[in-house]
Amino acid sequence: MDVTIVLQQIINGVIVGSIYALMASGLSLIWGTMKTLNFAHGEFYMLGGFFMFILNVQAGLNPILAGAISILFIFVVGVIMQRLVIHYLMDKPGWDVSPLIATFGVSIFLQNLSLKLWGERFKNIPYYLGGEASFFGINLSYHRILILIIAVVVIFTLWAFLKYSRFGMALRATSQDRDAATINGINTKKMFMITFGISAILATAAAIMLSPIYSVNPWMGESLLLKALAVIVIGGLGSLVGAIIAGVGLGVLEGVGILFFPSEWQNVIAFSILIIVLWIRPSGLFGTKEW
Repeated sequence: MDVTIVLQQIINGVIVGSIYALMASGLSLIWGTMKTLNFAHGEFYMLGGFFMFILNVQAGLNPILAGAISILFIFVVGVIMQRLVIHYLMDKPGWDVSPLIATFGVSIFLQNLSLKLWGERFKNIPYYLGGEASFFGINLSYHRILILIIAVVVIFTLWAFLKYSRFGMALRATSQDRDAATINGINTKKMFMITFGISAILATAAAIMLSPIYSVNPWMGESLLLKALAVIVIGGLGSLVGAIIAGVGLGVLEGVGILFFPSEWQNVIAFSILIIVLWIRPSGLFGTKEW
């Protein structure tokens, strides 16, 4: 097998994996803070794609401005969803299950709402950068290179924000012991709302970068949500580092895997890895056991 082709697929896998890492980081952030999952996370991604299409293609705004406005809109959507749906379920019996059912219902609602508003036809967004680069026989479009750069910048910014900002310290305190954080003056309700908003931002960033490649439609978030769920389980629930490493690793394995298997087997590869990891380490690669 040609080494150049293998390297090409590895690089493509890193690029796709960086998007998996973005999506999974949002889910991991919510789990680490609230110990629940958001099954409407894929719809944050979908709405981000539609807003980008409306602002960039229909309104003719510059991609940077359109992307910034899209991120702001979906951040607000995330905050509103937490306040109207999740907030009233907290501290109630059945917390282990009720948010999953509620967010699944929100997912169905948002899919059908987008179908009603924008129809079932796929919407296309032009590449933000045209042309391609070639080095050592490997060809990469400038848009894919931009995806990798943006993903790295967003992930690093998120890590630095959570590690060094006052909000990040308050968020870590809330995730470790909510009652103790409240006693020490941290507004945990505000923490939860902003966490949902940040999660929505990460999904929107992924949508902004991937929509020109895969188009925009009401169901675009389903497959990526499944991949993100697989990634956070493989990396370890609540582990941001695990989500990043597992996301990039899964992307590379899928990229190399299609050299040996049909492209339709990508999901088989992803969930086979998930099963193997659960056999060997049920808490995930970077997760910790909870007793």
